[in-house]
Amino acid sequence: MAGRRQQVPMMQPQIIVLKEGTDTSQGVPQLLSNISACLAICDTIRTTLGPRGMDKLIVDSQKRVTVSNDGATIMKLLEVVQPAARTLVDIARAQDAEVGDGTTSVVLLAGELLKEVKEYVEEGVSSQVIIKGFRKAANLAINRIKELAASVDRSDKTEFRSLLEKCAATSMNSKLIGSQKEFFTKMVVDAVMCLDQDELNEDMIGIKKIPGGAMQDSILVDGVAFKKSFSYAGFEQQPKSFDAPKIVCLNVELELKAEKDNAEVRVDKVSEYQAIVDAEWKIIFDKLDSIVATGAKVVLSRLPIGDLATQYFADRNIFCAGRVSKDDLDRVCEATGCRIQSTTTGLTAKHLGLCERFEERQIGGQRFNLFRGCPEAKTCTIILRGGAEQFIDEVERSLHDSIMIVRRAVKNQTVVAGGGAIEMELSRYLRDTARQIEGKQQLIITAVAKALEVIPRQLCENAGFDTTDFITQLRARHAQDPERYKWHGVDIEEEAVSDLFAKFVWEPALVKINAISSAVEAACLILSVDETVTSQQSQDPMASGQPAMPGRGRGRGMPMGR
Repeated sequence: MAGRRQQVPMMQPQIIVLKEGTDTSQGVPQLLSNISACLAICDTIRTTLGPRGMDKLIVDSQKRVTVSNDGATIMKLLEVVQPAARTLVDIARAQDAEVGDGTTSVVLLAGELLKEVKEYVEEGVSSQVIIKGFRKAANLAINRIKELAASVDRSDKTEFRSLLEKCAATSMNSKLIGSQKEFFTKMVVDAVMCLDQDELNEDMIGIKKIPGGAMQDSILVDGVAFKKSFSYAGFEQQPKSFDAPKIVCLNVELELKAEKDNAEVRVDKVSEYQAIVDAEWKIIFDKLDSIVATGAKVVLSRLPIGDLATQYFADRNIFCAGRVSKDDLDRVCEATGCRIQSTTTGLTAKHLGLCERFEERQIGGQRFNLFRGCPEAKTCTIILRGGAEQFIDEVERSLHDSIMIVRRAVKNQTVVAGGGAIEMELSRYLRDTARQIEGKQQLIITAVAKALEVIPRQLCENAGFDTTDFITQLRARHAQDPERYKWHGVDIEEEAVSDLFAKFVWEPALVKINAISSAVEAACLILSVDETVTSQQSQDPMASGQPAMPGRGRGRGMPMGR
């Protein structure tokens, strides 16, 4: 056997799967890093919760200044780059789109869930065990909300309107317009009740902003109002108000078009050129004559209405406006019953709309066209006044949240008490239920119960109350007699613990259900990630979609093949 060669062990070749420079992080440290990033986001918006919450001033890359305490707006402007933390941005946007309010609450709740289970992750508890416990606790909490929620009979119009006003007032408590909530509550409920009650399309509520004046100068137009568009010479001669006018909406250009610079027309006689000019004039006059023949007194178009058409309508006591935005024109159609026409051929009275009163008014420093008393009005317009531009923007965001809350209350008709009352009741319920469950799930459900207390705790902190004292009182009352004290929460106005349902601090049950389900799903998603792979941005200009700079000068072109 001496002649046999001694076998040398073969080395395993190195297998490169990922591109050079790719950053990979995995395991428990990566999971803890993601949790820490989410907690940092929560700390940013924590102080905005509740009636005494603070505002945030954010300056973006374009130097635009935004002052807001709306959770979804702040999260959107923060430009979060950490991949796991962006999940919180997504749930805030989803809450805003689905319900309209509770955006700060859903982010805080998701962060608190992760904070409570962080020590279990450090001790080696499997993420799947925690996720299972989270989902079980969420189902228990949502079912409990449905049991507790109070429904209101819609047949009683007065009581139902009172419910909507209380829900709107609760959502305004934590907003910039909280001091004027009595004024805006009626406006918001009136606006929602103007809509088609089957569809409740919030896009049919137009909001226009005019700087200047006070908040109380804001008005609700029971129809459509939009800013006066660009107008040509002759506009001053047109009438500015009508009673019961007929309205036509067009998508037609009513002006003479100049020939292009490179247009070429070959004619042998001057009369032939005159015939071309006469044909152009005849085309536009035929359009104008067909519009006048319908008896319309207000002509609106998405496309320009030129000086010839403007003067033509002014001579016949007809009001016209061109370059009207699509949203405004759509709402005029919804309110007056007309339909947008793309041609004037065959235009008849059946294509026209009606309203009781049309007028052009000066509001602040701008002129507005107002359509009032529309017979098929399923739309309305809120004209906001205020001092600074940032102030009016925040008022608009606040009204949008209140409109969405009232809209959800109309659809669902079930409410719960706000002010942390429902969260404390759910916390007590989950603690009692957890005692009947064996194993690690008991710890996870108890952690969820503790996390729910973040809402009343943060309300107390932002209001400057003694947090320990208030939370201790709430725990004692909810444990002492759950049926009697189930609606007790943090009363900011009285600086005490009291029955908030009796004080009409109401929120749609859907807000809480959606917040809990979204927060739990976000927490589960973050806990299920154990590895992050980040590709390094390529330095190759062709890889980023940008063409390489071509060579300039002699001898700097592409190399020639030899």
